[in-house]
Amino acid sequence: MSSRRSSSRQSTGGVSRISDDQIIALVSKLRHLLPEIRDNRSDKVSASKVLQETCNYIRSLHKEVEDLSDRLSQLLATIDAESAEAAIIRSLLM
Repeated sequence: MSSRRSSSRQSTGGVSRISDDQIIALVSKLRHLLPEIRDNRSDKVSASKVLQETCNYIRSLHKEVEDLSDRLSQLLATIDAESAEAAIIRSLLM
């Protein structure tokens, strides 16, 4: 372990820190959750690449949620609030 990391851990004043093994395990879990990396046949993916792809994936999910929300708003604006379609949409949203 580097002296910078060692001194950083000592200066926390008893605050529980995440271990290197825990970081490795978490990065591995992230790797398996990300479609872009999970489908990659190579086992050699750096932690920084996993974190970068995690950020990209979260951004894409946010964009998808926004797009779906916009589409839902447009759909709701075009149907009668008392229609069967509106009742189905309300039941799906609850």
